[in-house]
Amino acid sequence: MNRTPVAPNSMLLVASAWVAIAGTVALLLGNIIGSIVVPDHDWVADTVSDLAAGRYEIIQDVALYGFAGSLIACAIAAAHLHLDGTRWNIGIACLALLAMCVVVIGARNEYGDNDNEGIVVHIYVVYVLGILFAALFLAMARGLSSISRRYGVISSCCGALWIVGAPAFFFMPTGYDGAFERGLGVIAMVWVTSFGWMLFAVAKDTNQSEDKS
Repeated sequence: MNRTPVAPNSMLLVASAWVAIAGTVALLLGNIIGSIVVPDHDWVADTVSDLAAGRYEIIQDVALYGFAGSLIACAIAAAHLHLDGTRWNIGIACLALLAMCVVVIGARNEYGDNDNEGIVVHIYVVYVLGILFAALFLAMARGLSSISRRYGVISSCCGALWIVGAPAFFFMPTGYDGAFERGLGVIAMVWVTSFGWMLFAVAKDTNQSEDKS
C-alpha cells in the first residue's frame, strides 16, 4: 500500500529552530557572563565546568539547560523531518542522549576534580558526550546534504574537527585547556545553529509549496 507523502509541519520546524538557536545563544551568553562575574576566572586556563560550581553556578547551569533544550528541539524536528534512514535515526538518538548528558553535567555539582563524595560521574559523562557528538555530526551529514550540500559539509567538517580536537583536549596543558574546551563548544554551537537555519529553510520551502498548490 502506497502512502501519500506528508508535507513537513512548518510551524513545528520554525518553533524548533527558534528554540535551537535560543538555547545556543543562552550557552554563549552564560559562558561570557559567568567568565566575567566569577572572581579570578581565567577563561584560557579554567574550564567551563569551573563556572558550573560554586557561588555563581546558576549562571552556567541555566546556560547548560538552555543548550539541552536546543538539542531536544533538534531531536524533535529531526524525528519529524526524517531526511535519511538508519544514519538519521542514529543522529536522533544521539541528540536525545546528548541532551540527557548536558542536563546531568549541569545538575551534578561534581567534576571529577578529586571528589570523593558519592559517585563521581562527570568524567564518564564527558567521555560519552564526546563520542555522541562525533557520531551525531557524521551520521546526519548525508541527510542534511539532501536539503543543501552546505549543511552536509558543515556537519562533516564539525565531525572531522571534533574527532581530532576532542581526544586532544585530554592531553592539553592545564594552562590552556579552558580555551581549547571552549573551542570544542563552538563546534557544537555551529552545528546546532546550522541545523536551526536548515529548519528555517525547509519551513520556508514548505510554505511556498503550499501557497502554489
